[in-house]
Amino acid sequence: MTGGCCFLNKETVLILKLPKKSSNFLMMIVLAAVMICSVYICTVCLKQTQIQIKRNVARIKFTEQPCHHPKLTQSEIQYVHYPEPTTYSRNECACIPVQFFAIVSMQRSGSGWFETLLNSHINISSHGEIFSNKERRSNISAITKTLDKVYNLDWISSASKNECTAAVGFKWMLNQGLMHHHEEISEYFTQTGVSVIFLLRKNQLRQWISLLANSHDHRAKQLNGTHKAHVHSQIEANILARYKPVINANLLVRKLKQLNDWASDALVQLNSTRHITVYYEDLIQN
Repeated sequence: MTGGCCFLNKETVLILKLPKKSSNFLMMIVLAAVMICSVYICTVCLKQTQIQIKRNVARIKFTEQPCHHPKLTQSEIQYVHYPEPTTYSRNECACIPVQFFAIVSMQRSGSGWFETLLNSHINISSHGEIFSNKERRSNISAITKTLDKVYNLDWISSASKNECTAAVGFKWMLNQGLMHHHEEISEYFTQTGVSVIFLLRKNQLRQWISLLANSHDHRAKQLNGTHKAHVHSQIEANILARYKPVINANLLVRKLKQLNDWASDALVQLNSTRHITVYYEDLIQN
């Protein structure tokens, strides 16, 4: 390969002929520079895109954060919720914190009267014995499905409030599947932040007498041919009080022990939940 150059005096003309190897070498350098620049530009763009995505995700998470009441302490936050019902929208009540509760009791322990007191509050909904229906307590899946519906404010009953609900719950009798699945239910209550109210009766003899009287009225239907487990007037109470049950002394001790064992077992099995114990006799005194 030969190269040459020529210079003229009158008109300067530069003729440069480079070797082919040098030309290929320059092209490789240019190509490498282009590739490096391309990689750099792509890297910068990718970082900016990732930053933008992270900012968007952070913004979404921030907007989806539930609003907390300023007066709530850190220890109380885990026990308040902001349900999003599927059957309606809470609208202006969306930021009203809701607490979950369950009244654990036995028949003839004043639970109906106690629940009436709760439902007299404009912001409390207690839905009664929802597990008196056997299908709802047939297995743990049916139980948790029902609990989810109640605590998501999708349970509709006469106790459901149109106003902003601040507390929602129900009453659960010990003989309605609670003790059969106490481990799973205790775990559900703990994880969901359900407050348990044990409503018991100190005088179990009177409780047993009330059970016998209620069983009699179920058969006799003393109030206009209808059975009423809970009276709503003094007149109705006086009519039902006329019945004086006869107690079998041979069975009395065993029945009272059974009532006591049910209450004791419930307190032990659900002891890990957030709970309080309330006695009927203390309520009627104050």
